[in-house]
Amino acid sequence: MADSWEALEAECLRCNGCALCEKRQHVVFGDGARDAEILLVGEGPGQREDEQGVPFVGPAGQLLDDMLEIIHLDRTKVYVANIVKCRPPGNRDPLNVEQDACMGFLRRQTALLRPKMIVCLGRIAAKAIIKEDFRITAEHGQWFERRGVHMTAIYHPSALLRDLSKRPETFSDLKSIQAKIREVCSHTTV
Repeated sequence: MADSWEALEAECLRCNGCALCEKRQHVVFGDGARDAEILLVGEGPGQREDEQGVPFVGPAGQLLDDMLEIIHLDRTKVYVANIVKCRPPGNRDPLNVEQDACMGFLRRQTALLRPKMIVCLGRIAAKAIIKEDFRITAEHGQWFERRGVHMTAIYHPSALLRDLSKRPETFSDLKSIQAKIREVCSHTTV
């Protein structure tokens, strides 16, 4: 039987596939338009996301909203998810075993969504989705295509909060994303 959004979310909310489930407040399944042509993928929830059960609602999420606004895009037009659905302690990088436990959920979300574009937010997402040896400093903004889906990675918004020097490069990456949306998306206008 094919997944439905409701069934997949219910299964994800019950997940205890790794140790992250033991200390979570909320599973952070994903948020946005379930018919979006654009999927944004981060690495995992932070403290505010764990508290609210919604991805990218803390300071990095506020910056992400500002970044999307630069290219005339907002959350009503995209779907936002993470590699792992529960918060790693202290906001550390998710371990491989934790990523493996959650990757099936993200794959099934992607299958339901059938996006034309995936934008990886940071190196963890890029390594999990684009290629294992992805180097964010050298390959951000480059485009890859797999099975008709256009993929790129940009610096994670939290990295941009820590290092303002990366913002000009990210602005160029955002403009590239805007151009790609105009090229490949049929009902998303920017």
